Amino acid sequence: MATARHKSATPEFVEESPVDPVAVATGRSPVANAAARGKEKKKAGYYLSVEVLERFTRKFHELKLSGIPIENKSALVEMALTFALEDLDKGGRSKLLKKL
Repeated sequence: MATARHKSATPEFVEESPVDPVAVATGRSPVANAAARGKEKKKAGYYLSVEVLERFTRKFHELKLSGIPIENKSALVEMALTFALEDLDKGGRSKLLKKL
């Protein structure tokens, strides 16, 4: 029969951690993907219209089904925002500024 002293001396092999070591080792986690690209990631939340969100989700799945090597939705959002910001940097030639 184990006493309380013996139970506490048992090593804890399973710890609660936000990082999945298997996902990191296989490169399938946001931590591993960010580290591989040398970019720190931070979660952001924005409100989108239902129409835009549905269109985005549909387009993401179409890209995946067609074999386009897109990692995840976050990667697609980051690429789209980078593209939009580069367009805004064009000033008077910006398509986005003309829509605003």
